[in-house]
Amino acid sequence: MDATDDGRRLKILTVIDEASRYALSINVSRSLTAAGVMRELERLMTIHGPPGFIRSDNGPEFIADAARGFLAASGVRTLFIEPGSPWQNGFNESFNARLRDELLNLELFATLHEAEVLIANWRNYYNHERPHGALGYGTPAEALEGLTDRVKTGAPHQ
Repeated sequence: MDATDDGRRLKILTVIDEASRYALSINVSRSLTAAGVMRELERLMTIHGPPGFIRSDNGPEFIADAARGFLAASGVRTLFIEPGSPWQNGFNESFNARLRDELLNLELFATLHEAEVLIANWRNYYNHERPHGALGYGTPAEALEGLTDRVKTGAPHQ
C-alpha cells in the first residue's frame, strides 16, 4: 500500500513469476477486490497461459469463494502462505521491498494516474535494465526468455 499526497490510499497488486523474477503486473488502484484481482489474473492468463499455481497471502481478495472458483476452473492450484509467515512468499516479499525502497519511499504521488505511470516505468526498468544477483546479474526479461527457450526446445533446466 501507499497513498497519494492528499492521503488517499493506493492499493498495489504485484504479480511475479517466481522462476524468472519477472514482474508480470503491478496493478495500482484505490481499492483491491476479489473481482479486480481475478480480472487481472484472467488478463495475465490470456497473455501468458495459466500458471501451475498462485502463491499468495490469505487476504480477502484471494480467499473469496469467487476467486477460489475462478482459479479452480482455470486449473490453477493455490498455495496460501501461513498468516504472519512472509518468508513463505519470499520472491514476492523481496520484490515488494525493492519496489518500496527504489520507488515508493522516494516519490510523493499527486494522483492515482501519476502513481500508475511512475510504477509502470519502474516495472519496465526492473524487468529490462536492473541486474539481479540471483539471476547471475542478468535481468528478469533475460531469465524469462531463457525459460521460454528451454520450454520451446525441451532443454533441461540448468
